[in-house]
Amino acid sequence: MHRTRIASAAALVAAAALAGGTALASSHREAPFLTTSPKVDATDFYMFRSYEGVAANGSGGRADYVTLIANYIPLQAPYGGPNFFQMDPNALYEIHVDNNGDAVEDLTFQFRFSNRLNSVSLPIGAAGAQKSVAIPLVQAGGVSAVSDANLNVNETYTLTLVRGDRRKGTGQAVTKASGGATFEKPADFIGTKTFGSVANYAAYAARHVHEIRVPGCPAGKDTGRVFVGQRQEGFAVNLGPIFDLVNAPLAVITNPANINAAAANSIQGYNVTSLALEVHKDCLTAGTDPVIGGWTTASLRQARLLSGAPAAGLQANDKPGGAWTQVSRLGQPLVNEVVIGLKDKDKFNASKPKDDAQFLDYVTHPTLPALLGLVLTGKADGLAPTNFPRTDLATVFLTGIPGVNKPATAAPSEMLRLNTSTPPVPFAAQNRLAIVGSLKSSGSDFAGFPNGRRPKDDVVDIALAAMLGGLCMANGDNDTLKLNTVPGTSITSACKPSSVPAGAASLDVHDAVDQAAVPFLAGFPYLNTPNPGSQ
Repeated sequence: MHRTRIASAAALVAAAALAGGTALASSHREAPFLTTSPKVDATDFYMFRSYEGVAANGSGGRADYVTLIANYIPLQAPYGGPNFFQMDPNALYEIHVDNNGDAVEDLTFQFRFSNRLNSVSLPIGAAGAQKSVAIPLVQAGGVSAVSDANLNVNETYTLTLVRGDRRKGTGQAVTKASGGATFEKPADFIGTKTFGSVANYAAYAARHVHEIRVPGCPAGKDTGRVFVGQRQEGFAVNLGPIFDLVNAPLAVITNPANINAAAANSIQGYNVTSLALEVHKDCLTAGTDPVIGGWTTASLRQARLLSGAPAAGLQANDKPGGAWTQVSRLGQPLVNEVVIGLKDKDKFNASKPKDDAQFLDYVTHPTLPALLGLVLTGKADGLAPTNFPRTDLATVFLTGIPGVNKPATAAPSEMLRLNTSTPPVPFAAQNRLAIVGSLKSSGSDFAGFPNGRRPKDDVVDIALAAMLGGLCMANGDNDTLKLNTVPGTSITSACKPSSVPAGAASLDVHDAVDQAAVPFLAGFPYLNTPNPGSQ
């Protein structure tokens, strides 16, 4: 790793390749430390103009709002009781927004959780000699109401908006529109006997969508919604074969006709926990620039003391202390998973976007295309584009695409960027390949990845196309898309069809699983009702 100052031009390329090198699987268990702390493992981050109820022209409904969703606790087996998947009250979960392009947070939404033990007991023993004994489960009967009397554990949270530095800025409580600063979280979908049916659980969870008032926003634009709770995994991937050296023939993954023919979405039967927030777009932007950047992090206290004789209660043997220490980070999907070297994955999770140039060695010449070539063709150069440094990735992913999601000023950094002036596209009309799909078919869906990210966007296929040189194929020999240079630098490369070993197939590559086939809700919180622990 470079520990000295890196020239700005090199930093630009570094951040660009970081942003562009996303492929193969969602961000589950991607770093060694997170395998020991799944409650703070971010799996996916979404940021998009809300498309709930919008018309074909992108107006009406919730079109004036932006939805941000951070998923945590990966691969939740629905039957994972008896404690299921409560959020960690000793962690700090955050969603950050940069609205001036300097790679530093300007707004931070902080989630803190509190899990209250209700000490539900049952009278045990013969009449006259009974003892009241605590039950071993999180529920003592059917559950249907918010803070139901049958719940042995109630999960609640607070939401704070910090303006400026996440630790030194000014924080104000986000409150319910009806008053109060404590929000209820639904219990996980234990099963249909506890909740009655899938439809009953959906109705129960919907009662935990809270209308909110966001402090410091323009008058009339300070409302929104928040939901935190278990959802069905929304990412599509055939996880086993992917990490078994991409155990699928090259002919399968380069032929769109074979999508879903040779693979199954192996994680759709699992759940995640979503932190979903909807805020008016004018509350997130600054000045006249409509472009924002976003990412999510989770932090733990620097020190932890375990008691060998804990008192009664929840997590009573865990006494944290010291400064908050960031242990998880996620902006664009999968950067840490398949770009950063294994020895530095924890370092990336602890880093901030403004410092991304430190990962230069991993990203100026990304290893993923060579790995794909090696396992699919037997040659490291079998699929890897030859235009080094990768100016195509730099131009597209560095600070956003000019005219699409590039802010007026942009420091090199890895985050998800969204142009809030781009109208949303109704769900039924969305192209799963978003901008790449629009370029291929002369479509008009520019409201998806990498311009933000929607649940339906097939980020694996989009990123694979970019990594294997699909943009250089589209660029042609005459630099049609202006990808041979990086704006504002002297960096050049020959991004043209002859630099792409995969040829035209680079625009058709896929992971054999169709993201568009995953079920989602038509509106907030968009991710589907979770899978039940039992039917």
